[in-house]
Amino acid sequence: MNGFANHGLDESAFGDSKGLSAVKAFDAFPKTKPSYQTRTSTGGVWTLLLILASTLLTFSEIRRWFIGHTTHAFSVEKGISHDLQINLDIVIAMKCHDLHINVQDASGDRILAGEALTRHDTVWAQWGSGRKIHRLGDSLIGQGSLDGGGAGAENGYQEEDVHDYLGAARRKRKFAKTPKLGRGVEADSCRIFGSLEGNKVQGDFHITARGHGYMEFGQHLDHSAFNFSHQINELSFGPFYPSLTNPLDNTLATTDSHFFKYQYYLSVVPTIYTTDASALTAADYVPSTKSPASSSDAANTQQGYLFSPSTVFTNQYAVTEQSHVVGESQVPGVFVKFDIEPILLTIAEEWGGLLALLVRLVNVVSGVLVAGGWCYQLSEWAREVWGRRGRRRAGSSMGMLHGGGDEKSGMRDY
Repeated sequence: MNGFANHGLDESAFGDSKGLSAVKAFDAFPKTKPSYQTRTSTGGVWTLLLILASTLLTFSEIRRWFIGHTTHAFSVEKGISHDLQINLDIVIAMKCHDLHINVQDASGDRILAGEALTRHDTVWAQWGSGRKIHRLGDSLIGQGSLDGGGAGAENGYQEEDVHDYLGAARRKRKFAKTPKLGRGVEADSCRIFGSLEGNKVQGDFHITARGHGYMEFGQHLDHSAFNFSHQINELSFGPFYPSLTNPLDNTLATTDSHFFKYQYYLSVVPTIYTTDASALTAADYVPSTKSPASSSDAANTQQGYLFSPSTVFTNQYAVTEQSHVVGESQVPGVFVKFDIEPILLTIAEEWGGLLALLVRLVNVVSGVLVAGGWCYQLSEWAREVWGRRGRRRAGSSMGMLHGGGDEKSGMRDY
């Protein structure tokens, strides 16, 4: 009828060849035929939600992997070191020539710290007004953990980010300059600052008035000149990192009593901050004569041949205070007693491998898809049950409207 038969053609000649049809029919993952598929109105919404959730969780995992995680490990300090550097910057509300500074350790060695430290005449009114000044025992909110901002800078002593700590440690290692005195202004206070070397053993250093505390020749200072109100700008142990804040840094203590004794008890813990854990692993094979450096010069030398620049050696300490008024038969002043703990704290920032990241991403996406599939099936089941109940109610109400009740009453009359 259509003329194609005269040429030996039929409808099969215009379709796919048998070979191509066989290739199309082959599928390692067979699909359900369209005739057996049921499209729902909520399927597209669920698909978008699953894609959005998978994307957000994927970016979250990548971000966590990129930032890394911080680990804290305590161990017994294996190395041996003999020296300990003490960094001090303190302002006393007394004149410089009326003060004596000394350090004495458990081995009996006495260091005349007054000769090793620098003294500058200053005025007490120039100190004690900084934003980060606080009193020991008061709230530490507002005191930054790192000078110039850093991890925990708004909430006091929070956990510090290792990168911020290392960045602050690389800044200049010099004490700040003393404010200049105006013309005609008489100094009433003394700023004492600098670094000194001592034995790495238990000890204490103290600041007392001239003629008190040690037997010496000369006139004793009049008691009315005693005023050990002070501001500690820096008190640290080990290499000097002025940008890193310690518990006693920026601490202000004032008193109206002439005979007042400030006592600080410090527990010093050698600490290592690093982003190169492999360097610390290599350090385990170093002879026992090597130990984390306890001075600035030793730290520079040690990092040069053993550790990468991404490692900082320092010391952290906890402090307690016991200050009170004393009688005239006792010695007033500022006394700091420190004890070296035989443990080593290592704070390391580490990153997982790329393969571990891929495994986590696969697990996250798979979990989202599986959980989403369950939620979708539950929602469809609930929707179907609710629809059946709705249809039953609609059917019963339609029966009443069409006279179902009259039919039953008629049957009773019959």
